[in-house]
Amino acid sequence: MFKIQSNMQVKLHHYDLKLKHNFKISRLSFDIKPTLIVELISDGISGFGEATENAYYELDTYKIAADITKIIPIIEKSGNLSPEEFWNTLNPLLLHNRFALCALDIAFHDLFARKKEKKLYELWNLSIDKNPLTNYTIGISTIDEMLLKMKEMPWPIYKIKLGTPNDIEIVKALRATTKAIFRVDANCGWTVEETIKNSIVLKDLGVEFIEQPLKADDYLGHAEVFKHSVLPIIADESCIEEEDVLKCHNYFHGVNIKLMKCGGITSALRMIHEAKSLGLKTMVGCMTESTIGISAIAHLLPFLDYVDMDGALLLEKDIATGVSIDFGKTIYSKENGTGAKLIR
Repeated sequence: MFKIQSNMQVKLHHYDLKLKHNFKISRLSFDIKPTLIVELISDGISGFGEATENAYYELDTYKIAADITKIIPIIEKSGNLSPEEFWNTLNPLLLHNRFALCALDIAFHDLFARKKEKKLYELWNLSIDKNPLTNYTIGISTIDEMLLKMKEMPWPIYKIKLGTPNDIEIVKALRATTKAIFRVDANCGWTVEETIKNSIVLKDLGVEFIEQPLKADDYLGHAEVFKHSVLPIIADESCIEEEDVLKCHNYFHGVNIKLMKCGGITSALRMIHEAKSLGLKTMVGCMTESTIGISAIAHLLPFLDYVDMDGALLLEKDIATGVSIDFGKTIYSKENGTGAKLIR
């Protein structure tokens, strides 16, 4: 007997996601985030994935789309593969563009689970009863504007972007208005001395952990901070792909895995399992992205200690439906797969 080849159709959709507020971190700010939605269609069923523009990784959506377009003939002939086989087929072709691989991998997972008539977490036999709550991010701005953003969005956990000359003043001002859990993210904006000193003050201000205080490759600095910080340190820019998890061991207390940075769900799952085996806390974070990307993250929640999946909440208008978030709690769509669909 021979296997009938199931061909897939590939559609690419470009959007500009407009944010409610200017979003600023230590190294950049923006009001609009371009995104590329990948749609894989087979047997009348669509699966969706997403990758956004990212200046830090020097990728725009047209470069992502161009690299996907080059391999469409291979994608079209991969309909009968498992998600892991699909990822393994495309990985060598997209070593230079993990964002493109991510969008394709998420779309294929979505399509695969929809064909099985299951939600993705159901396909993995996971329980969603003890899912962590997501934080809501407050970007760098004036203290008054940051306070206004918190007032607009009452939330149980806030991630506060830092990396300014008055970081402690900011956290003290925000703390005076809420009893919510705080997490802080310096996005490589601090020195070793600042981090150690700030950790003492921030712990007293109810901060749960510090994310990526130093530059990604400053391992001498990371070692000092790991040794002396009174708060846990979570890697972000220092943990991009699978080989980085082991590098973070004994330099960080946990890792923040981003699907776009590592190449999608397939590689993220491997990173999560390796991190757990090393005793590292596990977190998945998002970019500023639509509900397409956020819905994929939602199915990883049962594996995680922390999650940052507020990207779509920052948008003035979403382009998709899927999971929704109520005061930090994820509510899954009735749709199968990741549950996400474009608003046509």
